[in-house]
Amino acid sequence: MAPDASRKGKRMSPQAHEVVESAPVAPAAVRVSPAAPDKIGSWAALISALTLLSRVLGMVREMIAARYFGAGLVQSAFTVAFTIPNIFRRLFGEGALSAAFIPLYSEAVRNRSPEEARRFASSAIAFLAVVLTALTIIGELLIWAAASLLHIRSDHMLAVKLTAILLPYALLVCGMAFLSAILQVHRRFAAAAAAPVVLNVVLIVATLLGAQVFDLRTQEGQRQAIYLVSLSVLAGGVLQVLMLVPSLRGAGFRFTWGAIWTPAIRTMVKLSLPVALGAVVMQVSVLLDRAISLLLAQGADPSGALVTHFGFLGWNVAYPMEHGAAARLAWAQYVYQFPLGVFAIALATAVFPTLSSAAIEADRLRFGQVVSQGLRVALWEGLPASVGLAIVAPEVVRVLFEGGRFGPRDTELMAGALRVYALGIWAFSIQQIINRAYYALHDMTTPLVMSIVNLAINLAVEIPLLWPMGEAGMAAGTTISFTAQSLLMLWMLNRKTGGLQLGSLKGFAARMLAATAVMAGACLIAQRLPIFPADGSRMAALVRLVVVMTVGAAAYLGVCAGIGVNSAGKLLRRAR
Repeated sequence: MAPDASRKGKRMSPQAHEVVESAPVAPAAVRVSPAAPDKIGSWAALISALTLLSRVLGMVREMIAARYFGAGLVQSAFTVAFTIPNIFRRLFGEGALSAAFIPLYSEAVRNRSPEEARRFASSAIAFLAVVLTALTIIGELLIWAAASLLHIRSDHMLAVKLTAILLPYALLVCGMAFLSAILQVHRRFAAAAAAPVVLNVVLIVATLLGAQVFDLRTQEGQRQAIYLVSLSVLAGGVLQVLMLVPSLRGAGFRFTWGAIWTPAIRTMVKLSLPVALGAVVMQVSVLLDRAISLLLAQGADPSGALVTHFGFLGWNVAYPMEHGAAARLAWAQYVYQFPLGVFAIALATAVFPTLSSAAIEADRLRFGQVVSQGLRVALWEGLPASVGLAIVAPEVVRVLFEGGRFGPRDTELMAGALRVYALGIWAFSIQQIINRAYYALHDMTTPLVMSIVNLAINLAVEIPLLWPMGEAGMAAGTTISFTAQSLLMLWMLNRKTGGLQLGSLKGFAARMLAATAVMAGACLIAQRLPIFPADGSRMAALVRLVVVMTVGAAAYLGVCAGIGVNSAGKLLRRAR
């Protein structure tokens, strides 16, 4: 839908005209039209449903890993090693290149010939493959050098070896994410949202098989089993890519190898460089968190004995975190990111193509409406999720993870970190919308600067808190830094566009805070009733969890209905 003359302003993305070489304008039949809000809601619901299935299977995968491996040295080593290819995924597959590619490819599909758009997408895929292959080779050489030349603690050496196995997965998962970006532009979300299901199933099968074949009561048995799980990650990555091929063909896309360094690719790389720098900063933050949780936790010396202190400038300093901190923190992050993956990220994924279309057409009013309504939906979901998860954190951890090699002490430590992470869910939720708004405007500098600010705040907060708070100090740094980043970027985006109507958004947020406060009060009252089960069994924890969630959901939805906010779908429909 083209904006009328009264709504046109300065075009937001002049660089988009450089996407492809001059070509005839595509027939109207092949153009991708801006999506109506009700379709955005439908797509978000579809993505949410498929992502929910993936997240549930992912949670089952992590529960099985906790039961058989526990939060010990082996699982912590795998957690850190698996972070490396996922950093590449966020940097290339879902980060810089993808953020620059989607608006440019969307412009090509809308305004150029199908052949021109297809050549641009094929060149982008080829460029990604060449870059990632080179980085993988360099990474493997660096890993070999580190393993050969450095004196590394035994549990750290395991992380190095697992990284060498898992590094090629970066090429597969980035390819899958980039192909998914092509499907997003063509409004085909199902296959991409369902692809992670395959990886989760493969990892579940591999973990169960490893538990049957190897003796996981011994460190050697756990090491052999984790090697099997690591190899299964590569198999799952191949299956994920293959799963997208039918949808790509259905969208009319065929990959053809041709020129790589074309003017269109140069434009994409030019636009992506600031985003890449910002993504590098954020992924350095992730990697630092993982490294800190491994290096500053108790570990094992070459003989297998537990190491509880380290030397620093002549001082004998106690490690601030107990062994297994990296695994527990990763699981805590997985739990708090569950509502993000099911709802907030799905919403942002569905909104991004529409934001890009509005930006291309210089429709500032429409752009502001979509951002504003996306933020409202994110707050509607994020605020109660933050408070609710903080309230039930011990029950969630006990029900999902406790048992087998995951003991009560692990539950206590993980629940403490989860409470702090949970308090930032609302900020993580709105950050998904805000980031995509900047990318749709081709403003890559602001997210870069704010990523640096985020990293600085994160380290400044978490390092001093590690010794008094332990693992929860790591969570505090993440939550505080993301909250500060989200609020500041929202204020700056409002000034940049002049159309987000933050005054009314503040009123909406106040109403959601009131509804969340009522929900929290109802949950706390329920916990103090005489009939509320209080013993420490897993079944009692499940009953407590169900009761609190039911009471909280009824109270929150009841208040929302009373103030006229009945559902996320209703909020999205108001963006018409």
